[in-house]
Amino acid sequence: MTQPEYHWVARALKYLDGRFKEQPSLEEISARLNLSPFHVQRVFKRWVGISPKRFLQVLTKDYARALLEESRSVLDATYESGLSGPGRLHDLFITLEAVTPGEYKAGGEGLPIRCGVHDSPFGSCLVGVTDRGICWMSFHDDDGRSGRDEMQAQWPAAHIQEDGKAAAEILKSIFTPDFHESGSPIPLIVKGTNFQIKVWEALLKIPTGCVASYGYLARRLGSPRAGRVVGNALAANPISYLIPCHRVIRSLGNFGRYRWGRDRKRAMLVWEAARHL
Repeated sequence: MTQPEYHWVARALKYLDGRFKEQPSLEEISARLNLSPFHVQRVFKRWVGISPKRFLQVLTKDYARALLEESRSVLDATYESGLSGPGRLHDLFITLEAVTPGEYKAGGEGLPIRCGVHDSPFGSCLVGVTDRGICWMSFHDDDGRSGRDEMQAQWPAAHIQEDGKAAAEILKSIFTPDFHESGSPIPLIVKGTNFQIKVWEALLKIPTGCVASYGYLARRLGSPRAGRVVGNALAANPISYLIPCHRVIRSLGNFGRYRWGRDRKRAMLVWEAARHL
């Protein structure tokens, strides 16, 4: 096979997410990917954690509700202890650093940012990286031009240059089956208000495979009536996936909105939950 596995895993996820109501067979999925059913079953299960058939079964609103209910006790324990559950130490693999007030005001003046677009299991992904860590990550259905404009607006005085190789290496390290076994924390650098940063830090405490509601997150931040403000902070998240705003869903079990597409959010949640069953 000439393409890396995550290329066709991304195609498979997109296809299944768009066809889950039809419940296509393994043979239909394999024909779509131009691969053998045996190969699709084996590699899909290694990457996603479950078979394509099981993946289809959980792409539903009922699954979102069940996931929310199952996460409650885990989340309470997580926040009480200050760490994620066993085997789900997402916050230990991600370090978050906020820019100083002076750097915030300067808009990243003189900061070199290398960026590039590369494939991921959830479509084309634009990554921006500095010497201090990743400062941008967004998903797109095009060449990432809109993402570049947003990143430039976030860091208006920074010097942004194309570096597709850097983007490819970062994404390859993140979207591999043994990502959390690498032992190398990924540093992030963010620019936001104090409240936004508090929200983003709280997101890192939601274990992989779990979800939280907007209300739950607001209560944990000491602002139980700030659900809407929390939602605004999620929408402003500049580093998708690694700062996991996709793990926040509505209290009724709906997956809810997502800056980079509701279908992509649903695929991310199923991907993560399946690998931690």
